[in-house]
Order: sequence, then structure tokens, then C-alpha cells
Amino acid sequence: MSAIAGISGVETLRWRDGRIEMIDQRLLPSRFEYVACGSAAEVAAAIRSMVIRGAPAIGCAAAYGVALAALGAARLGADAYAKEIAEAIVQLGESRPTAVNLFWALRRMQSLANRLRDSGLSPAASAQALLDEAHAIVAEDIAINRRLGGFGATLLADGARVMTHCNAGALATAGHGTALGIVRSARDAGKRITVIACETRPYLQGARLTAWEMVQEAIPVTLIADNAAGHLMSRGEIDAVIVGCDRVAANGDTANKIGTYMHAVLAKRHGIPFYVACPLSTLDLALADGSGIPIEQRSAEEVLGYGGERWAPAGVAVSNPAFDVTPAELISAIVTEQGIAYMPYHDSLASLAPAVTTTAKST
Repeated sequence: MSAIAGISGVETLRWRDGRIEMIDQRLLPSRFEYVACGSAAEVAAAIRSMVIRGAPAIGCAAAYGVALAALGAARLGADAYAKEIAEAIVQLGESRPTAVNLFWALRRMQSLANRLRDSGLSPAASAQALLDEAHAIVAEDIAINRRLGGFGATLLADGARVMTHCNAGALATAGHGTALGIVRSARDAGKRITVIACETRPYLQGARLTAWEMVQEAIPVTLIADNAAGHLMSRGEIDAVIVGCDRVAANGDTANKIGTYMHAVLAKRHGIPFYVACPLSTLDLALADGSGIPIEQRSAEEVLGYGGERWAPAGVAVSNPAFDVTPAELISAIVTEQGIAYMPYHDSLASLAPAVTTTAKST
């Protein structure tokens, strides 16, 4: 379950001995370790502290967090059991505000818990059903990413040089990946694809995670500073840009890692296609446009230095938004597991996901 494609035996997150274990992505590529969580509170802390990151992976982890709360309360009476689940969902929902997959997974788990309660099922049996649902969400995510990858691979020519920002690979999902899933699927189809990975400051997800994934699979990858992208584009050294995302509004405005907007503007200037890859669970079609997407502000320490070394002077003010919003008019296409959406996105996204109509909780 949830094996990273092409990296034998490695799982982004896995269920072991009554706990959820996740690769500690803060340590890669220097060390490869798992962090084990035995409660919803521990899962929420792991999401908040970036042990696990990437919108689909966060959703999977949150589903397991609900299951852990249910298992821990399985011996309580029905009312106390329901209260424990409700509190866990609130706690998990507060861990990261921007990624809509988190709230999608929590709504799915809450809906199942409600149906099980109404059916009169015992807390113990309900808890097992919620764990089974978390397993199903993980398995579905891998299948979704592979379908998405197949659609996206058709957009890339043989020999394409693909730039990506942040990490939207197997590490950001249950397996295969979204943006990097397209690269993997194109490679599997026999195309020669080269990846240009932006380092993605301040947390270096591109330098640490995307580069690591590509090296493990022998997919050619070149690491660049974020501010080198325009130079390479101007020299004709990038053929396409593909990114993942954390939330897509009804009009196609897309939230992704800070710096994505900058790259989209550059791609437009140079006539380079800019693609977004995401599962339908990332759509927030009740949100009219990107102005309503909450932007997480993270710790100043991420900007002041890295890995325990500080390079900025004491007393300097810091702004550290974790995401920005790319306007729909800069996006060439949005790739999902149900097909590829083109402008006008309000129509094409709605046709691909008619059931995705409720907005995520923005807390």
C-alpha cells in the first residue's frame, strides 16, 4: 500500500501495528526515517510541522488521524465516542488551512461516522470501518494519480524539458504523484523526459524532495535556483512547466507553493505552457475565485535560516506566506483523473466534477 512508484519498498505513509507511520520529509535527503503517530493529536502535529506535506498526502494522513481517534474511543459509549471523533476532526482541520484535500478527507470521514452512528453500529465496529475507509482513501489516491498521470503524459512531447516547482511527487501523495506523476507516466510511455527542479525556497522542497525522487528513479533532473527560471526560459531551455496545487477555485485560480505565480508569469511571457495537476478532491467549486483562498503564514524561522543556521540579522521583519495564487488566465490546462480542463475553467472543471460543489472549511 502507498509504495512510491519505482522506489522499491518505500511508502510515503503506512499503517503498522495500530499506528500510522510517515516518512519524515524534514530530514530528506540526508536521512530516511519514519515518524509514528498513535493519535489524532500526533497526526495534526506531524502535518503542522511538515513531517508530511503535499495536499493529497495531508488528506490521507488526516483520514488516518480520524481512524486513530475512533480506535482510541472504541470502548466508550456512543455519545462519548462521537464527541472524540468530532474533536479530532476539529483538531486536524486546524493543522493546515490552505490544502483543501485535508477538509475533503475530514468531511468524508465525518460523513461515514455519521452514517455508521445512525445505523446503530457499535463504536468498535464503527472504528474498524473508519480505519478501512482511511485505507481506501490511500488506495484511491494512488489509482487517481496514475489516471491523472496518463492524461497529463499526452501533453508532453518526447524529449520535453519540464520545469516543476515545490514537490508534487510520490512524497506529496500516497504514491506516484501529480505533477511528477505526469513525468513518471510519460517516462513509462517511453518518452525521454528531463526535469528542471526549482529549489523552492524557503523550505527547499524542490532541492530536497523532488531532486531526491528523480535521482532515485534515474529520471534526468537539473536543480536550479528559483530565480534562474526566467533565464532558462529566455534561452529556450524549458518546454513546459507542471506544478501541483493545494486548492483550485471555480474559475481556475490556483493556490500552490509560494513562487508558483512568479513562474506562471514568466512562462506566459515566453510562450511556454503552464500546467496544473491535481485530483478532483483539490477543487473548491463553491469558491468563486482565488481571492477567497486562505494563505497560510508560516514561521519566520524558515526565512531567517535553515537547518539550525541563521543567516539574517537580528531584528529584521519577516513575511513568510507558504502559498500564492496563480490567476486562471496564466494556466494552459488543469489535469485531473477525469481528464484535462481548458479555459473557460468555470465550465470545464464543473463538467469534470459535477459532484464537487461544497466549499472547504477555511479555518
